[in-house]
Amino acid sequence: MDVKEYMIEVGVAARQAASVMTSVSTELKNKALLATIDALNDQRDMLIEENQKDLDQGRKNGLEPAMLDRLELTSDRIEDMIEGLRQVAALDDPIGIINDLKYMPSGIQVGKMRVPLGVIGIIYESRPNVTVEAASLCIKSGNATILRGGSEAIHSNKAIASCIASGLSVAGLPESAVQVVSTTDRAAVGEMITMPEYIDVVVPRGGKGLIERISRDAKVTVIKHLDGICHAFIDRDADIQKANDVALNSKTQRYGTCNTMETLLVDAPIAEAVLPGLAALYREKGVELRGCEKVRAILPDTIEAVEDDWSTEYLAPILSLKIVQNMDEAINHINHYGSHHTDSIITESYTRGREFLARVDSSSVMINASTRFADGFEYGLGAEIGISTDKIHARGPVGLHGLTSEKYVVLGDGHIRK
Repeated sequence: MDVKEYMIEVGVAARQAASVMTSVSTELKNKALLATIDALNDQRDMLIEENQKDLDQGRKNGLEPAMLDRLELTSDRIEDMIEGLRQVAALDDPIGIINDLKYMPSGIQVGKMRVPLGVIGIIYESRPNVTVEAASLCIKSGNATILRGGSEAIHSNKAIASCIASGLSVAGLPESAVQVVSTTDRAAVGEMITMPEYIDVVVPRGGKGLIERISRDAKVTVIKHLDGICHAFIDRDADIQKANDVALNSKTQRYGTCNTMETLLVDAPIAEAVLPGLAALYREKGVELRGCEKVRAILPDTIEAVEDDWSTEYLAPILSLKIVQNMDEAINHINHYGSHHTDSIITESYTRGREFLARVDSSSVMINASTRFADGFEYGLGAEIGISTDKIHARGPVGLHGLTSEKYVVLGDGHIRK
């Protein structure tokens, strides 16, 4: 069977499963999620063994450290997946809820019912935990899903998929509600994004090149973000200890994630007080610093930043530093060079903090908090299927509500239009 035939087979099965999932009770959906937890616990050693195969192959293929970090499935990360499943199971089920129901002059009642999107295709690289996050949200929101992970994580993804299939089976739900594409042939991606008869929405999670290609070629609606060029701005009224903590965590807690800070902006009046101590903390962590001319006047051993640095997602221990004259310059820089993902201000000024929230055009905007919090798990969504920097249909971490739509419902009692 060639790739096209295989993907059609997968698509047909997903569409059939979606017709079942749309009316499944909350009890059965939660039962599937909790049974998946049991399977992950029972198969923990197998999951790590299969993941090790991917890591070994990745090192042979020369994967970058940031990619290997995303690929690794540790015991702690398995616990995170399990906790995510618990959180999703505990969330209120949005499906079937009718909002804004009101009587019209004609006597009919009109409202909006929340419904699943249908079949969701998810294309992602490296991170096998995405398999669980995506599957759990799709199950709880009554959708079927087709998951196409990167070839570098094929053993890990298949192992996780077997646990999800076990959970669905325990609940008496179709195992085809969650399908992991078993072929590593890249042609499978091309088929997925041009199958609107089988797939309703595609969510790409990966490098900028992958997402640009999908956005360009897809015949299916895409929920996406291209990259994560995130900023923190240390305002002149910042608490220096808070500034150190937030700026350090935003960059060094993990390097290979889309919500990691890539550029730090510092307000001119506080630059000399903040930068030397903060630079020392970064250097202890092995972070390479690239600064503007004003930064280099304070930190002479900093590498000179060039224009491309302001629009680069490093996904590595590299940080761009820039001194700005005021908050207006900081906001203009963020809105020009940023990717509308996540940006944070460190300040004790309520007024400037609120202004920053209003004027920065990003899907997550923060005050005195690390950019690393821009995550479905941290936002209480249980998990996320991705982070959208689009403004339609969803924005920011996409959880349950982002995987649903609304349809109008009309309640009458023999009413006719006159």
